[in-house]
Amino acid sequence: MTWRSLTVFSLAAMLAAPVFAGNVSGAVEITNSHDPAVRKNKDYSGVVIWLKPVGRAAPASPPRHDVMKQKDRHFTPHVLAIPVGSTVDFPNLDPIYHNAFSNFSGQPFDTALYPPGTNKSQTFKIPGIVRVFCNIHPTMSAIIAVVPSPWFATGQNPPGAWNMK
Repeated sequence: MTWRSLTVFSLAAMLAAPVFAGNVSGAVEITNSHDPAVRKNKDYSGVVIWLKPVGRAAPASPPRHDVMKQKDRHFTPHVLAIPVGSTVDFPNLDPIYHNAFSNFSGQPFDTALYPPGTNKSQTFKIPGIVRVFCNIHPTMSAIIAVVPSPWFATGQNPPGAWNMK
């Protein structure tokens, strides 16, 4: 999937260091999704955007504690964006065992099998895209975007304002 974006920066206040203020506006357009419903309905639920400053590192964002539920043999939400250093809980809300893991570069992890009604947690210390799967349910998958910026947003369906967290 390719995204075409137009971003307009109005950052006059950022030129006078150390003040960090500004306005960002733009548009995101999905141009080549293989799913016609995504294009027609402008489904941005799987899109994550974040801002990176030019010429300097982004300020540290306080870590968060988020949840990616395992229910009805699905991870919910399917796409989760978190700042570096955040922890994600993987509660098992199904009546069967689950196992959340990723073996992709960036942040491999494995919670091992755990029973219904219990929870496992994972802290993500490296920025990148983490592809999450369940060891015993091959159709279960999700994405965690670990972003190195305090300015990020996940698309909404139906589309609405992109609120930076």
